[in-house]
Amino acid sequence: MTFKEFNLKQELNQAIEQAGFKEPSPIQADAIPLILDGNDLVGQAHTGTGKTAAFGLPILNMINLNKGVKVLVIVPTRELAMQVSDELFKFGKFLGINTATVYGGQSYTRQIKHIENSAIVVATPGRLLDLLKGKKGFSIDIDPDFVVLDEADEMLDMGFLEDIKDIFKYISAERQTLMFSATMPDQIKKLAKTILKDPKFVTITKSEITNSKILQSFYVVEEYERDEALIRLLDYLNPEKAIIFCRMKVEVDRLASYLVAQGYAAKGLHGDMEQKTREIVIGEFKKDKLEILIATDVAARGLDVNNVSHVFNYHIPYESESYVHRIGRTGRAGKDGNAISLVTPREFHSLNKIKKMTGGNIEAKVIPTIQSLQGKKTDELIERINNHDVSDRATLIMDKLLESNSMESIAYILASIVSESSIIQGKDKIGRNLSDIKYLMDRAKNDRNGNGGRGGRNRGGRNRSGGGGYRGGSKNSSRNGGRSHRSSNRNHSGNRGGRD
Repeated sequence: MTFKEFNLKQELNQAIEQAGFKEPSPIQADAIPLILDGNDLVGQAHTGTGKTAAFGLPILNMINLNKGVKVLVIVPTRELAMQVSDELFKFGKFLGINTATVYGGQSYTRQIKHIENSAIVVATPGRLLDLLKGKKGFSIDIDPDFVVLDEADEMLDMGFLEDIKDIFKYISAERQTLMFSATMPDQIKKLAKTILKDPKFVTITKSEITNSKILQSFYVVEEYERDEALIRLLDYLNPEKAIIFCRMKVEVDRLASYLVAQGYAAKGLHGDMEQKTREIVIGEFKKDKLEILIATDVAARGLDVNNVSHVFNYHIPYESESYVHRIGRTGRAGKDGNAISLVTPREFHSLNKIKKMTGGNIEAKVIPTIQSLQGKKTDELIERINNHDVSDRATLIMDKLLESNSMESIAYILASIVSESSIIQGKDKIGRNLSDIKYLMDRAKNDRNGNGGRGGRNRGGRNRSGGGGYRGGSKNSSRNGGRSHRSSNRNHSGNRGGRD
C-alpha cells in the first residue's frame, strides 16, 4: 500500500513525499487507520520501525489548530525528545504546526514560552511533572486532545512509572491515548489498563522483533582480547559509520580514548556528560565528522542517525530488550545493517537468552587473521590503483623517475611505499575458531545453569582487561587518506544517576 491510501491532508502527503517515504512500515500500516478512527491504541514494535510517523501522521491529520497544546508526547530521554520533536515538526511544517521540546537542564522560562507558542509538546517525565506541579514557581496548565507514551518500557526501566501515573492526574480524561513499547512487561500492561479506554492492539510477531535487514553475528574472544578483536574487525569491515555499545560509562571513556589513540575519529556518549556536550557529539556524528560513536544504552533509544552501517556490542547487554534497541540503530529506513557482538565463553547463557527472545539468527564467526586482513587490504589497494585517474603532477614525477630508473623498478618501489601504510601488526589469531565455538554452544545448551561456556577448550591467556593497541600505520588510505585524530570528551563517572 501507499501513504495516499490513508487519505491524509495534502500538506501531510507533501511532507511525506519530501521525507522520501515510499510505503508505510508494518506498524504504520496497522496503527494509522486505527488512530484515525479515534481508538486508543497499544503498539508493540521495536526501535527503528517508524513509530513516530505511526502516531504522528494521524494525529497531525486530526489536530485542531485552535490555540493551546493539543498533543502531548512523553518520552524517556532527552535525545528521544529532540528526535521525536524534529520528526513531528517536519511532518507538520506545511500545516504551520510548532513543537516544543521539554527536558531537564534547560531554562524553565524559555520552555514555558515555547509551550505557549506550540500545538505539540514532547517532554521527558521529570521536567514535565515539575511544570505541571508548579515546581520552582514555574507551571503550565495544558489540556491535550492526544497523549502519546513512547518507549513506555524504557520509562519503566528508568524508574518513571510513578511519575507517569502522577502526570495523568493533571490531564483531562477526554483524550485519545496511544502507548508504544518494544516489550510488554506486566507493569506496562497494568498501566495501559489504567490510562487507556478499550484500546486496540498492534503487535509485531516474535519473528519480527529484530529487523530482518540486520545481519547479526558474534565472535567468541577471551576478556583480555576485546580491544584487539574490535580493532581487527573495524579494520576488516571498514564501516562507514558505527556505534559501539558498552555497559558502563567508565568503559565508554576508556574505549573512546583508546580508539582515538589508534587513529580513529571517535568520541564517547553517556548520561553523565553535560547536555551541551552530548548534543555536540551527536551533531558531529550525524554530520559525519565522527566515524565511530562509543555509547552506553542511553544512546540506544532516541538516537536518530542515518546510515549507521554497523553496531558493535563491546559487551552484550544484560537484558535481551537492550540488545534489540541497540542493534535497531542500524538497518534503518529499509537499508541493510550489521550487528556484531563480542562474547566470552562465560557469556553464552546471555547470548542464548537473546537468541531465544528475538527469534533471530545470530551467526557465529571467527576474527579475521592478519593474513586474511592483509589480503583484503591488498585487494582494496589494487582496486583503488586501477580506478585512480593519473594527474598532471604524477606525470611530471614519473618523467623525473624514468631518467634514472626502469619502469619495473619504479613500479616495485611505489608499490612498496604504498603498501607500508597498511601493514598489520599484533597477534595473527584472535579469539576462538569455529570448532571451539560449536563445542561451547553445545555445552551451553546442555548446562541447565547456563555455565556451559566456563572452562571450555584451548582457553589460553589470562583474564585481564583491555588488550593493547597493535595498529601500525593508518587505516587503508582508500578513505580520506587515513584517519583523523580527534580528542574525546573524557568524563569519568559511575553509573547513570538522576532523571531527566
